[in-house]
Amino acid sequence: MSTELKAIYSRPKDQRSGTDLVMFFHGYGSSEQRMAELFDAVPAGATAVALRGGLDVGGDHGWFLLDYFLTHDFTEVLSATQRVYDWIDANAQDFKSISLVGFSQGMAMASTIQRLRPQRFTCVAGLSGFVLSNELLAMSEDAPHEDPAQRPPYFWGRDVEDVVINPDAVEHTSDWLEAHTRLTSRTYPEMGHRISLEEKVDLRVFLSHYIGSR
Repeated sequence: MSTELKAIYSRPKDQRSGTDLVMFFHGYGSSEQRMAELFDAVPAGATAVALRGGLDVGGDHGWFLLDYFLTHDFTEVLSATQRVYDWIDANAQDFKSISLVGFSQGMAMASTIQRLRPQRFTCVAGLSGFVLSNELLAMSEDAPHEDPAQRPPYFWGRDVEDVVINPDAVEHTSDWLEAHTRLTSRTYPEMGHRISLEEKVDLRVFLSHYIGSR
């Protein structure tokens, strides 16, 4: 597994400082190039970056080993998460804020990154993905804020007929997001396990609302 995370940015280096950063995390067996197709969903004044997971998946990439039932080794999850934190510490100090967007397994990454450093990120969006069910992770995170308005803003978009994310994972994700976040939930019939134009528009609205006026 590679220790260095490769990155694609939406703007050149000399135009990034002082902007809001939106970090994109791809799914299992995918790549940062595919997430770069969402860069036009970020507000005009923000910078987008797509990172490449360090796990080789048949020539494509992932964040940690995953099977059909979405089971995982939490040690691998923590290792992948720490590599992202290391990347942030080395590359994201000059940005005004940081928000996270993940597709499929990338949603599990984005949500875990936020759960372990809850005050660090402005908002999170998960697309056709899931939140990890893990007792150790649950024990390490803060209890939900009693005032829902003080919880972190999340966008969750999916197709209810998406067969890639199993029903148990969907149920856990729904329960966790309802309990821990200020949730904006949208469903897109017949979208399948992908990102539709309609969802992309809704993602842009969400990101613009929370970071566009900063």
